[in-house]
Amino acid sequence: LEQQPQATTTKPITVLYFTDPICSSCWGAEPQLRRLKAEYGDAIDIQYHMGGLLPSWDVYNSGGIGKPSDVAGHWDEVSPHYRMPIIGDVWLEDPLPSSYPPSIAFKAAQLQDPAKALVFLRRLREQVLVEKKNITKWPVIAEAAEFAGLDAERLQIDFNGAANALFQADLTRARSLGVRGFPTFIFSNDAGERQLVYGARPYSTFEAAVKTLKANAKPAAVPASLGDLFKVHASWCAEEVAVMLGISHAQAAEQLR
Repeated sequence: LEQQPQATTTKPITVLYFTDPICSSCWGAEPQLRRLKAEYGDAIDIQYHMGGLLPSWDVYNSGGIGKPSDVAGHWDEVSPHYRMPIIGDVWLEDPLPSSYPPSIAFKAAQLQDPAKALVFLRRLREQVLVEKKNITKWPVIAEAAEFAGLDAERLQIDFNGAANALFQADLTRARSLGVRGFPTFIFSNDAGERQLVYGARPYSTFEAAVKTLKANAKPAAVPASLGDLFKVHASWCAEEVAVMLGISHAQAAEQLR
């Protein structure tokens, strides 16, 4: 298949976003990321890269986490901190051996359609973080692909083919830039100026990074009602609604109910 031609209009700010499908802190940053895209999407080009959080349990030991059951407790602890729904039970009931398969699947999705790939990644996050599904298993990956409108058969072919090299390239890029954890957002402009945002920070931190690199960047109007939000994305968590509409978490939860 022919490659799609690249868009000729370049945006003044590029954001390299290093993430992983099983990263709870990345899930914690979703509210800020959604608002950032809504307000400054015309000025920023966000490029998604996989970081390879969990190669396998044989080699992973970080921050007191050395086995799947440790993740279960960690997820249950961070859920109220991020005010995002996170259920750790998958690590007790059907633990993932690695985060590489869903990461490679995301690279395969990007080959098909970059926009649908982001819907696919969002769905993978929901499956593992909220629905206790093992996103290394092909039926679960295929379900997310179909939800995103991707061709699941082609996804599997690319998963076993070209996607692995693209995933390895992401890992190499992360290492070369000194990325140590996720989420890592590297903002840069044409002048070579850079701003780093690490972790799930308040929205003001993300906005400040944009303003530092492009002082005259003006925020676009964000959707003003819950109905408008659902025209943009198929699913919303209460904290995402709160950050987007500028209301309290409790108000957002009530509106969603």
